[in-house]
Amino acid sequence: MECYVVIITIFLVLNLVEGGPQVPCYFIFGDSLLDNGNNNELKTAARANYLPYGIDFPSGPTGRFSNGRNMADFLAEKLGFDRYSPPFASAKLGYELLQGVNYASGSAGIRNDTGSHLGYRIYLGKQLENHKVIINRLAYLMGSRTSAKKHLNKCLYVVGMGSNDYINNYLMPEKYASSLLYTPSQYATVLIDQYSQQLTELYEGGARKIALFGLSQIGCIPDQLKKHSTLLCVDSTNKAVQLFNQHLKTLVDDLNTKFPDAQFTYINMYGISSAIALTLLNTPCCQVNEAIPEGQCIPRKSPCFLRAAHFFYDNFHPTELGNSLSANRAYSALLPSDAYPMDIHHLVMGNKMYVDDQ
Repeated sequence: MECYVVIITIFLVLNLVEGGPQVPCYFIFGDSLLDNGNNNELKTAARANYLPYGIDFPSGPTGRFSNGRNMADFLAEKLGFDRYSPPFASAKLGYELLQGVNYASGSAGIRNDTGSHLGYRIYLGKQLENHKVIINRLAYLMGSRTSAKKHLNKCLYVVGMGSNDYINNYLMPEKYASSLLYTPSQYATVLIDQYSQQLTELYEGGARKIALFGLSQIGCIPDQLKKHSTLLCVDSTNKAVQLFNQHLKTLVDDLNTKFPDAQFTYINMYGISSAIALTLLNTPCCQVNEAIPEGQCIPRKSPCFLRAAHFFYDNFHPTELGNSLSANRAYSALLPSDAYPMDIHHLVMGNKMYVDDQ
């Protein structure tokens, strides 16, 4: 054990001396927009470990739902990391854990039942359980839970949840009862109430710098346009999504008041995606099998040639360019409305003092 602690200390000191990343570690919770391989071995239709996914990623298909890098990857680069956080599914008991883990899972939601029609998925509650496993591993590596928690206090946590609670739950009345039980306003409240409890649990595990990604214009994705047989964004869907976003922004204020030693911030993906989509085609780049409800790429079929001209790669997920543009504005706000109360750059570079829980 003493040997582990000495090596860990040397690792952290060298990182500091050599001008390493802006934060010592970076953890990702979310769905397919951030998943980098956690679903690869699961019994689910929500997998992307086959071509043409990953066609522009250096190592090919990895489980990322894009032609190349996703938003989590671009943020890692912005933060100064020389590697991407490994998926929890393949994370080992080693020093790579010190720099963070990706828990995101395609089709996952805030609600446990979200996405269940597609097969197994790692919903947010289970992702938080997986994070506790990593905390225990870090405590072993660093010699104590106190040392591990001090380390975690300095990390960046990105959480992008809620899209599937609409796409693969509320907007599927033929499979889920949520739209029969709740009005859009009531559903947003129910989601936020559960999300608040989950984020509190994340805080209790040591998280102090937390960026919460709001929902994009789901009413404008190809899947919704196809379902409603329209070329225009589905207004009812976007209004429902905005109710969630409004509650989430308020939740950020509430959590910052409740936990003054932490800093939560809201990333306005609705506004960011709206501005970006206006400059790019919103038709899917890959060939999508319309008979398959998942709306994912047909395996081994060639995608469009001009991938940089498209915002969407399949019926749901952005291209690498779309991910890059979104991550850039999340990290460094182009407009004041892009983030509240601050963008990710200011979040990680802030001088807030951290107080350890006893």
